[in-house]
Amino acid sequence: MAKVGDKAPVVTLEGEGSKPVSLAQYLGQKTIVLYFYPKDDTPGCTVEACTFRDSYQDFTDAGAEVIGVSADGEGSHAAFKAKHNLPFVLLSDKDGSAAKAFGVKKTFGLIAGRVTFVIDRQGVVRHRFDSQLKVKEHVKEALTLVKQLEQQPAA
Repeated sequence: MAKVGDKAPVVTLEGEGSKPVSLAQYLGQKTIVLYFYPKDDTPGCTVEACTFRDSYQDFTDAGAEVIGVSADGEGSHAAFKAKHNLPFVLLSDKDGSAAKAFGVKKTFGLIAGRVTFVIDRQGVVRHRFDSQLKVKEHVKEALTLVKQLEQQPAA
């Protein structure tokens, strides 16, 4: 399980056009807000994604990239992004290997977990927020920390 202070697992997942996307490509360049969510276009996940969308400029202005991850495939992600005008990357974790690497557990053993990580430019997990129900808090907490990280002098 990825805990605060740990090096984040470097995973490679399927992105748009079935192209592999590795978290390693962001290291040293941007803070990563990596959020795992249960399923495209469900009520809670839509609220969470749209809240990230509405704050996306604030994240990018603070030097961060938002990346959403679920087990849904590329077609589902593309439809979800188009329907809700989502400006950030959605990646597919079809086999659950990334969720497992990060320690994202299923709720009641059935529903995919909802966990948000803030990973600094050096690849260290700086924040972990785990709540299936407080969907807007994921965005609020992540943005607060991203802004704090941006204000810190570079090492």
